[in-house]
Amino acid sequence: MDFRKEKDVRRPDLIVPYQEPARSNEGGEFQSTLSSTLPMAAIFMRNRYVGWAAVAFSVQTWLGESEETKRSNSSPGYFSVGMSIMSLIVTYLPLFLPPGANLQQGSATGAPAPAPIPA
Repeated sequence: MDFRKEKDVRRPDLIVPYQEPARSNEGGEFQSTLSSTLPMAAIFMRNRYVGWAAVAFSVQTWLGESEETKRSNSSPGYFSVGMSIMSLIVTYLPLFLPPGANLQQGSATGAPAPAPIPA
């Protein structure tokens, strides 16, 4: 059976042109909220995984913002990327500056240790 010889059954009067659907801002608003909230959560919880998620979400939001969201947002997209990188630095800071290493048992100017009570 040869398919090339068949008659074309498509009718040009039934063709409907493609119309792009209207965009909704609900997804962008949620993504913007998430990209600004996750860095704070990473700093408060000191969780590295949340910090990496914050970087991923903020870069995705920054690269996906449109002209309309640029006009409506008060802060630019690269600000949230900077905040997420800062939260990542804060979460990794205890690896390089351990919190207990800076504390000393006593100081030279402090009061002397209490003397034992004689029995």
